[in-house]
Amino acid sequence: MVDIDAAIGFVIAKGDIVDRARLSWLRSGIAPEHDVVARAQLGQSADGGWPAFWADDVSSVDATCFRLSELDDLGALGTQAARRALDWLVARQAADGTWEEDHSLADAAPPWARPGDPEAKLYLTANATYWLTVAGLEARAAGPLDSRVGGAYAGVVAKGARAIAASLAEDGTWPSFLVTGWLGAAVLYRQDMFLEAAKMQVALADRIPAMSPADTASLAASLRRVGVPDEDVLLVAARRRLTQMQRSDGGWSSDDGEQFDVHTTLTAIRAVR
Repeated sequence: MVDIDAAIGFVIAKGDIVDRARLSWLRSGIAPEHDVVARAQLGQSADGGWPAFWADDVSSVDATCFRLSELDDLGALGTQAARRALDWLVARQAADGTWEEDHSLADAAPPWARPGDPEAKLYLTANATYWLTVAGLEARAAGPLDSRVGGAYAGVVAKGARAIAASLAEDGTWPSFLVTGWLGAAVLYRQDMFLEAAKMQVALADRIPAMSPADTASLAASLRRVGVPDEDVLLVAARRRLTQMQRSDGGWSSDDGEQFDVHTTLTAIRAVR
């Protein structure tokens, strides 16, 4: 089993004030102080998005989704800043239901976000649709809304889900990065597209034995966030993999350097708590 106490100790020892506030929300539902949420919202552009470190002052779909994930860990998806970001994502959706970064970023964007690249387009489509799905679930929790996603984003999410489903091969594989798989499967699951979602989950299960700690944690946390049950075969396999990869200091290693180990550990806590 994962040693949750050791993971909590790692975040407390190595994390900053925002990391510790995320931990408190994930563990106990304790709402953070206003200044902590404000710190997590720093750098938001006037249009509602956030620029990536490689994007100068141009709002980025990928960076905005990452900030929404941090706000979600603080219980802050209902804040004005988060709503503005979600509205910005809606405005960025193309007519075919997909998302891409601004074409002015073509020379600066990393491979996973490069405008004009079909793999990047599918990843960003899955990412944006996923966070609009989560936002709809948050809205649904406050009242009776659409059973799949609900709220003002329902039509946008449905359109994004159709774009994801249309990209799948017969065996459930997808022509994009690994992360696209679990984000897309989560979206399709919430859209009641269970056959397509199940095919993606089977394809993901084949990849679990070689997944990094960060990918495994993200997969499990993302699927649990949209209501995939804990006894699901893929989630059971992911928890087993996380148990195997937990370090002696309680943390898990990031794919992007040790400065992101706390983020990976918080994601693992969300995945198994």
